[in-house]
Amino acid sequence: MKNFILIKNISKTYNKKKVLNNINLEIENGMFGLLGHNGAGKSTLMKIITTLIEPDKGGEIKICGQDIKKNKMDIRKIIGFLPQEFNIYPQTTAYEFLDYIALLNNINNKNTRDKLILDTLEKVNLLDSKNKKVGEFSGGMKRRLGIAQAIIKNPRVLVVDEPTAGLDPEERIKFRTMLVELSENRIVILSTHIVEDISASCEKIGLLVSGNLRFSGSPDDFIKNTEGYVWEKVINDKKDLLDLKNKHTIISIKRTCGKCIVRFLAHSKDIINISNMNSVYPNLEDAYLHVMQNIKEKSKEIII
Repeated sequence: MKNFILIKNISKTYNKKKVLNNINLEIENGMFGLLGHNGAGKSTLMKIITTLIEPDKGGEIKICGQDIKKNKMDIRKIIGFLPQEFNIYPQTTAYEFLDYIALLNNINNKNTRDKLILDTLEKVNLLDSKNKKVGEFSGGMKRRLGIAQAIIKNPRVLVVDEPTAGLDPEERIKFRTMLVELSENRIVILSTHIVEDISASCEKIGLLVSGNLRFSGSPDDFIKNTEGYVWEKVINDKKDLLDLKNKHTIISIKRTCGKCIVRFLAHSKDIINISNMNSVYPNLEDAYLHVMQNIKEKSKEIII
C-alpha cells in the first residue's frame, strides 16, 4: 500500500475560535515541512493526523488508504509521533525506555525486542549511550531518543513537532540529517517555525498562517513568488539605514569593514529613488517574510 496522506476540508474549533480553517493537503513519501508562526495551528493539525484529537464534523482524512474516523486504532499502529513536549523519567536508561515502549507495542519476544532496540539506537546514533541515564542526556540526545521511540515499530508515517527548538546548531544539523535518512521509505512530517530546518531538508512544504493553509508545493515554487522583491544595498550612513528601515522590511544587516550590507524586501516601483542596490535571488526565508508581509498588509486594508 502506498504511503499517502489525504486531508480534505478539515477544520478545528476551540471555544468558538476556529484554529484550523478548511485545510486541504496531500502528502506523499519523503520529507514534508509544515511551516508557520507560533500559534498558526501546526500542533493542532499534527494532533489530528496522529488521532490525538478529533477535527470538527465534516471533511475527511485518509492515511495510507485508511479513513481516520473509521480506523483510528489501525492508523495509530502505522504512525510514529514525537510531540513538541517530550519528557522521560530521568533515572531510566535509553535501553530501558525503549524496552518499555517496545512492550507497549506488543513486541513481546525478548530476543526480537533486544535486537530491535539496539538497531533503533544505532539508527539515531545513541548505541554507545544505551546504558546511560536519560537525565544525563543533552537536549539533542533526548530528541534523538524521542525519534527512537517513534520509529521502533517501523511506522509508515513519522510526525515530529518542533523537534529542533532549543538545540544548538550542530545538534540541529545532525537531527535534520537523521530525519532525511528516515524519510527514504516513509512519510516524515516536520512541523516547525524555523525556516532553516525546512529549507535544508524538505522536498515539499505547506505554509500555515493563523489556521489557513496559504501554500502547498515545492520550496522552489514558493521562492519563485518572491522573485524581484529582494534587494541588497551597501550603506555607509546611519541616516540612510534608518530611512530604509522606515520604508521597507529589512531581512538582514551584515556589517563589514565599517559598511552595512542590507538585504530588504521592496516592490521595484517603490525603490526608483534608491541608488546603488542590486536585485538578488530570494531564499526560503525571504519568501516566507514576503508572504507574511503581504498578509499583514491585506489585513490592514480589511480593517480600514
